[in-house]
Formats: sequence, C-alpha cells, structure tokens
Amino acid sequence: MFKSVLFDLDGTLLKMDTDVFLEEYLRLLSQEVASYQEPVEFVKHLMDATGAMIHNLDPEKTNQEVFVEEFFARSGLEGEVMMPVFDSFYRGAFSQLQRVCGYDPVVPQVIEQTLARGCQAVIATNPVFPEIAITERMRWAGISQYPFDLITSYENMHYCKPQVEYYQEVVEKIGIQPEECLMVGNDVEEDLVAREIGMKTFLVDTYLINRKEMPIETDYRGSLADYLELISSIPRRWSITS
Repeated sequence: MFKSVLFDLDGTLLKMDTDVFLEEYLRLLSQEVASYQEPVEFVKHLMDATGAMIHNLDPEKTNQEVFVEEFFARSGLEGEVMMPVFDSFYRGAFSQLQRVCGYDPVVPQVIEQTLARGCQAVIATNPVFPEIAITERMRWAGISQYPFDLITSYENMHYCKPQVEYYQEVVEKIGIQPEECLMVGNDVEEDLVAREIGMKTFLVDTYLINRKEMPIETDYRGSLADYLELISSIPRRWSITS
C-alpha cells in the first residue's frame, strides 16, 4: 500500500479552528511589531506577501526568499531590523497560541503506528511558516520527538499548497514515488490535490475545510481514529510488493 505517509499539521494532527488561530496569530504578531509599523498596515503587507509566496512557482526561490523579497518591498521595513524581531516572536509570544489549539491523545499513536508499519512519516504542513513555528506546533500536538523523514517549512520548500508542485517536491526530497504515498489532511483544496500526481488521500473530516465547496474526491475519509484503524491493519515490518 504505502511507503510514506504525509501528514498535514493544523486541523489534522493539531486540533485547531484555523480561522481562530490566524486571527490570534495576526493579533499577537502585529502587537510585537507595533513600534515599527501600524498593525493594520503591517497585517496587509504580511498577508499580501504570504499570498505571493503561495502563488510562487519559481523553482529557484525558496518560500522564505519569496516572502522576504515581497514583504520588505511592500512594507518598506528593513530586513536587518525585522528578521530578528520575527525570530524573537516565534521563540516567545508565539507559544501563547497553544491556548487556541487542542491536544488529541490519539495523535502520538497515529505516528507510532505509522512508523511501526515501516512507513516513512512526513509533516506536510503548508510551508508558509519558519521551521521554529512548525516544530513548536508539533510539540503542542505531542509529536516533536518522532523521527520524521521531512518537515516542510518555508526555509526548505519552493512551493506551497495547493500547488501540485509542492507535492512533487516532497516526493523528490524523500525519494518515494507518488503512488507509494498517502496524504492525510483536512483541507479539500490543499490536501486532496495530491491525487493529481498519483498519491492516495485520507480526508480527516473532524476539522474539515472546504472553502470553495469543491467536490470531495478521496480514497479514504474519517477521523484520525479511523486512520489508526487503517494503518494498524497493516502487519508490522510490512513491505510494499506492488
């Protein structure tokens, strides 16, 4: 069946209403930089630069490079001044966002059973955040201690979801064919697009996102407990034969 399982993070492994999380994230970050730029103006530039990063298809630029180029061109702020401010935020105030997230005790079991079946495990979160912000959210989910083969972040990726190129880059990095992968996520647009390159998909519908009301086409659907039942049905030390 699968050699590698890709897991979305927010709303999949980490219990979260993404709208609530984003609102609180922007509030905290804009407070952090209020002495440098008025919050409403800052948020506009931040979101515009993030949008440019999501739509970028230039394979020569990492997501971080696109964001830095776009944000500082739009905001007029200086990177030498602001990048340390952002880093300080992610090492400090960002942790306050844990209060708008929830812990699901089944999540560590999900990762443990995936690894026990001989599958690679990948954190395939949308790489619009720096690695420090992703590993912090993994800690909230109780999975930061596991040996993931890849954690996608804005430092190491050149594409974002829902670009199909994102998934192609992931399989190139882990050295697995798309047909040997399962993508587990809760966003119809961002996660099920993996099917376009041949991946199987498991739609986690506990915090289902379908903003564009797209038709739902997936190989599996259910809760993380349902995924756990699926992966646990594979014998230990199971190896793919087709």
